[in-house]
Amino acid sequence: MPAISLGAWETYGGYRGEDVARECFFTAFDLGITHFDLANNYGTPPGNAEIVCGRILKEMPRDELIISSKAGYLMWPGPYGEWGSRKYLIASCDQSLKRTGLEYFDIFYSHRFDPDTPLEETLGALNQIIKSGKALYAGISSYSGEKTAEAVSICEKNGFERILIHQPYYNMLGRGIEKDLVPVARKLGVGIIPFCPLASGLLSDKYLNGIPANSRAAERWGKEWIEKNLSEARLTALKELNEMATNRGQTLAQMALAWILRLPEITSALIGASSADQVRENVAALSNLEFSDDELATIDRLCPA
Repeated sequence: MPAISLGAWETYGGYRGEDVARECFFTAFDLGITHFDLANNYGTPPGNAEIVCGRILKEMPRDELIISSKAGYLMWPGPYGEWGSRKYLIASCDQSLKRTGLEYFDIFYSHRFDPDTPLEETLGALNQIIKSGKALYAGISSYSGEKTAEAVSICEKNGFERILIHQPYYNMLGRGIEKDLVPVARKLGVGIIPFCPLASGLLSDKYLNGIPANSRAAERWGKEWIEKNLSEARLTALKELNEMATNRGQTLAQMALAWILRLPEITSALIGASSADQVRENVAALSNLEFSDDELATIDRLCPA
């Protein structure tokens, strides 16, 4: 995978339209991003991101792209409309292929662990999807380290296609996987591609001096989200991090992405972007991936694990 990947969560087919999505996809590809991440529930209404992005992907060189999708969250009412049953996962994959107009996905994920379905069934469904040619590789998302280890073991025991990649939430402000998932991934050889590496824009300069009118915080998330995530203490820490980034010759977003990529277990950082300029800024993070011990210690102080 490329070090930076582009995802469609909340943006394309959601609060940004097809023209913006096309510009971001083409800009990303020109900058070396070949992995584009979708899910059945992305967009407004759910599924719209796959429709919008599918039209764009038809204009791109399919055999040079890694395209992923996921299933696990609510898509239709009834007992088979979400979670991890064989019926839901296979039906969802078929629906996602139809929406995108693709013949196959490179990666298909179980989007979340289902506590009420045997893990053997969920993983068996992923295996069936691959064996039927609808996907090339299997992944899981938002599983705990314990459940990730269990999933890998089940695949080995049953001769299922191996779980090769895990997509968890991870950024400077949310470091839970460092003590849970990362050691498991290291031991088992599972790659990690974190989503929300910029904490939904908090790890950028977007909110350092107020709430922009065209931001997701203003347009979609509202006062409660702002009060929860932008306390005075949080803003003070973010401003200090921003100063460190400036001293490194980076924006705060670029430093946050570089910090994600410091771990050898990280395969790629999965960004979202609402403009081509954001794509360019994020990819430019790759020009400085080194951190001094003092910088890492400061980040640990400001953003403890």
